[in-house]
Amino acid sequence: MDPAHPKLDDTDKAAMGTVDEPNKLQGYGSAPDIVDEATRVVDHKAERRLCRRFDLRLLPILAVMCMSAVDCARARVLISDSRPLDLFVALDKGNLGNAKTDGMTDDLHFKPNQYNLLLSIFFVPFVIFAPPLAMLGKKFSPARVLPILMLSFGSFTLLSSAAHNFGGIFALRWFLGMAEAPFFPLVIYYLTTFYRRGELARRLAFFYAASNIAYAFSGLISFGVFQIEGSRLPNWRYLFIIEGGATVVFAVFAWFYLPRSAAEASFLSEEEKALAFHRIQVDSSAVVNEKFSLRDAIGIFKQPTTYVFLCIEICLGVPLQGVALFMPQIVARLGYSTVKTNLYTVAPNVTGAVVLLILAFCSDYSRLRSPFLVLGFLLTFTGFMIYASIDDVHRELQVAYFATFMMTWGTSAPSVILSTWYNNNIAHEGRRVLLTSIGVPLANLMGLVGSNVFREQDAPKYMPALITVGAFGATGACLAGLLGLYMLLDNKRRDRRDGVTLHARDIPTDRMREGPSSPQFRWFL
Repeated sequence: MDPAHPKLDDTDKAAMGTVDEPNKLQGYGSAPDIVDEATRVVDHKAERRLCRRFDLRLLPILAVMCMSAVDCARARVLISDSRPLDLFVALDKGNLGNAKTDGMTDDLHFKPNQYNLLLSIFFVPFVIFAPPLAMLGKKFSPARVLPILMLSFGSFTLLSSAAHNFGGIFALRWFLGMAEAPFFPLVIYYLTTFYRRGELARRLAFFYAASNIAYAFSGLISFGVFQIEGSRLPNWRYLFIIEGGATVVFAVFAWFYLPRSAAEASFLSEEEKALAFHRIQVDSSAVVNEKFSLRDAIGIFKQPTTYVFLCIEICLGVPLQGVALFMPQIVARLGYSTVKTNLYTVAPNVTGAVVLLILAFCSDYSRLRSPFLVLGFLLTFTGFMIYASIDDVHRELQVAYFATFMMTWGTSAPSVILSTWYNNNIAHEGRRVLLTSIGVPLANLMGLVGSNVFREQDAPKYMPALITVGAFGATGACLAGLLGLYMLLDNKRRDRRDGVTLHARDIPTDRMREGPSSPQFRWFL
């Protein structure tokens, strides 16, 4: 048996519960020549066991890798922030209850305008190098490229501890942006090679929830590191050494641990490998382990919906990055002490992870994406508008703090559901990885907007920033709702033409490879 393309004989089909009967859709009438019943796996118990094995084997490792990526990038940005109430700035050694500006920015003699430049330069290579490096990841397998990327950004973080001037940290930040550029798109693509379309959102949610937890607790780690006293090195250098060193060690482990594909997973039996290959081929990828072709991949830009998806990514990126970078400043307006301000940012991020998991599970259960994406955007919009409408937060402290929870609820879930949505609608592996490698960095690029609308002269209320971010959330909700409505109407039009009611799950994936141009195509709503 070819490990990359296992063949299914009659014994395998019997073990998996497939049936060779006339073409018929249960509950949807007959549809000759549209659905080949022999390609449908009906042994759901075997599938659930297989998914549990993938969950235990893949998700914890990928979550730790994700947290490492977040910590390496975020620590580098926010430790250098000169804002006195930021969660990640150095703490005064004489008074650990007060934050002050004597961390990395002072040690490396930053000039007043160099922090913003350091913050912004990350996004340039992050956007430029994501598509080409993601394509290489598709060619050589994410299981091999992801650990290499992790080793790279861990090494750059380690090297940051030895930086002695702005030029050195600036160059390292450029290379960090390169190393992290294809990381998240490749993880998303990697998971699509193990799970069916209706199983993907909750798995991606687990992965993205790790990001929220990293945002919530990396500040607590930094707090502990900055309490080290009597050391010969500045404490911020120890943070780089600890996080960078742990990342490098884990990258080596991940290289040997992650399977290249489901069909080559050593922890599966031959029957399980055949089942894994079969179910992805009929409900995820038209051609499993498809050889990458740039000419075929760029065909994704012939579809108008691609540009709508990218616009939604932009609308998502502004609130997502705005909340991630400036939650401490937003919470600071509530008037808590510095330490409480820092700690009070943890709860919104943790609840954001919980809401993310709830909405993702509901989305998978209902096999709907657009309604939950719209809900997430509306939560963002509502949270920012409630916060902006409060003139005296001290009189309405509980309402104002609750609004910060809504902000994180609305920025957490859409990132997962949006990525899942367009991956569900692309059966071509090359097109899928190309769109993901553009969409995810594009959302991160909006950090340039998020980092510049929260201006110091607008403190402490930041009214222009709150209105701007809320407006992006409202626009995202409108675009997602209209796109979902278009897909629903287009499915109904195709049903009327064919004289049968079909859903995306009813169509074998090889019939959907060419996207909407295929007459048998149905949108995954």
